[in-house]
Amino acid sequence: MIKAETYSIKGTKLAPTSLPKEFNGKVNLPLLAQAIRVYEERGHIGLAKTKTRAEINRTKKKWYKQKGTGGARHGARSAPIFVGGGVAHGPKPLRRELKLPDKVKKMALSVALSLKVKEKQIIIVDGLAKITKTAEVVALLKKFKGTKRFTFVLSEGNLACKRYLRNLKNIQIIQNKNLNAYHVFFGGTLVFDKAIFVKR
Repeated sequence: MIKAETYSIKGTKLAPTSLPKEFNGKVNLPLLAQAIRVYEERGHIGLAKTKTRAEINRTKKKWYKQKGTGGARHGARSAPIFVGGGVAHGPKPLRRELKLPDKVKKMALSVALSLKVKEKQIIIVDGLAKITKTAEVVALLKKFKGTKRFTFVLSEGNLACKRYLRNLKNIQIIQNKNLNAYHVFFGGTLVFDKAIFVKR
């Protein structure tokens, strides 16, 4: 059984915490890449739009006469070849929504967590509920040298400590039940609330 380093809120090293089997899954990078692509795509709201020549608020009067000018034939100035004209083949509002089966979501999360374990980027902190000021969090994070980005994964019972974390830079806060492969992969060092692993 794999274990993760565990600390108190004062930065004192405690006995290691045993991690569930999800933290020791088989590494499947193509699956993880697919999941990350889906999560990124779902963050794209798809509202980019350009106006066609029919939507441009410009005179429709013929620019100059059809013949005798020596120039090409042109109608309205709203044609795409003119500055200020419409856009040909521009983007249209399209909400693309890719989905992953629940089983694949769990597998991708397990892969991401397993990679973090191998990179030693998982830390367990006991007593997060006892934090009373942001300075305590700053002092704790200074103990973990060489790490600049953290994701705090909180249990449902300790969400109140978010108020002491949210003002810090490079800190992401997420509830354990909402954790996914994207959060894990791009979250830097994961700081788990020990209450998550306490059996009830």
